[in-house]
Amino acid sequence: MSSDQQYPYGAHDPYAQNPPDPNVTQTWEGQTWDTQYQPVVEPAQPAPYPQGAQYPQAAADTAYLPPVGAAAAYPLPPEAPAAPGATGPVPAGPAAAPAPGAPVAYGPQGASYGPAAEPSAPAGPPAGAEPAYGAPTTMGNARITDAQRARAEGRSPIIPPGMQPAGLTAVTGLLLAATAGVSSYLLLVPLIALQGLTAAGWFRLNGMWPARQGIALAFAGGLAADAVLLAAGREHAPAAIVGTLGVWVLLTLVLQLRSHAAADERMHGLMATIASAALTIVAAGFLAAAPDAVAAGGAAVAVAALARALPLPGAASVAVALLAAAGAGIAAGAVTGAGAQAALPALGAGVCALVGLRVASYDYPSRFVHMTAGVALPLTAAAPIVHLLGRALG
Repeated sequence: MSSDQQYPYGAHDPYAQNPPDPNVTQTWEGQTWDTQYQPVVEPAQPAPYPQGAQYPQAAADTAYLPPVGAAAAYPLPPEAPAAPGATGPVPAGPAAAPAPGAPVAYGPQGASYGPAAEPSAPAGPPAGAEPAYGAPTTMGNARITDAQRARAEGRSPIIPPGMQPAGLTAVTGLLLAATAGVSSYLLLVPLIALQGLTAAGWFRLNGMWPARQGIALAFAGGLAADAVLLAAGREHAPAAIVGTLGVWVLLTLVLQLRSHAAADERMHGLMATIASAALTIVAAGFLAAAPDAVAAGGAAVAVAALARALPLPGAASVAVALLAAAGAGIAAGAVTGAGAQAALPALGAGVCALVGLRVASYDYPSRFVHMTAGVALPLTAAAPIVHLLGRALG
C-alpha cells in the first residue's frame, strides 16, 4: 500500500525520505455522488523504504477502497426495459449484434452495451386534425392557456363562432324585429333570452366558470332595467338605463367586498361582473328604441351575422356583411314605412354586430362561448346604436 493511502491528506510519513511541504494547500479528494462511471487508475509507486524497515499494517489494508481522482468519465449505459415476468437478475450471455449502421453505446475500457436508444418524438395530434377545445383557467394563470399554445404552434387564437351560432343570432334578431312593432311586452320574450345569453356568455368568455352568483346578478340587472323602462317610458330611457347601471355597480362592489378570495381573483371577478351587468342592462335599449329602428337593426344584425359566417376572405367578408346589413335595413324600412332612412341605423347595427362577433371569437374560445356570447354579443353591441340612431330618425 502506498504512503499516500496510509497517510492521506498531506499527513507526515516517518518512513518517507522527503518530508511534506508545509506550504502546500490541502485539497479534498473524497468520493462524491457522481453518477458516471470512473475508470480505474493505477496508484502511484510508493517511495523506497530503508533496509530492514517493516511497513506498518493497518485495518485499511484488507478493506476495499474505490478508486478516486479519475482522469476521465464515461456516461451510464442506456436503460433497457426488463422482459415481462422477469423478477431476478438477467443471466449473462452473448450479446446480440447490433444492426449495421445502428449507434452503439460504449462503457469504460471499450465495453459495449448494445444499440443506443433512439430518442422518441413526442406524441401529437394527427396531421389535419382540428384542435380540440380546452377547459379555461379559473384561478389566475395556473397553466398555459389554449391561446398561448396556439400562438406557440403558429396557429391563430381567433376562432369565429361559425354558421350555427350565426343562425341563432339571426333567429333572435328577426324575433326582435317582428315583435317590436306589435307590443313592448311581446318584445320582452326575445329580449330576456338575449340578456340571459349575454350574462352567461361574458363570464365564460373571461374564463370564469362556474360563476352562478355573478351571472344571476348581471341577469337581475337586465330584468331591473326592463322593469324601469316599462315603468318610466321611452322618453326617460337614458336616465333609467344609467340609473340602473349605477345601482348595480354599487351592489357589485358591496358583494365583492364580502368575498374572502385573493385580491387578484376578487379584482378579476369585480371587472367581469360589472362588464357583464353593463352589457345586460344596455341590451334593454331595444325597449327604449323606436319600433322602426328596432326592426331595421334586428334584421341588419341577422343578415350581417349570416354573411360573416360565409367562407369568404377577411376583407371581402366584412364588406359583404355591411352591404347586406344596409340592404336589410332598407327592406325593413320598406315594410315598416320608414323608407330608405332605416339604412342608417341598420348600417350602424351591422358594424356593431361585426365588433361583437370579433369579441366572441377572441382568445381561442370554447363551444359554449360560441353558443352564448357568439349568439348574444352581436345584438347586445348593436342596442345602443339602434336606440341613438332611432331617436335621430324619430
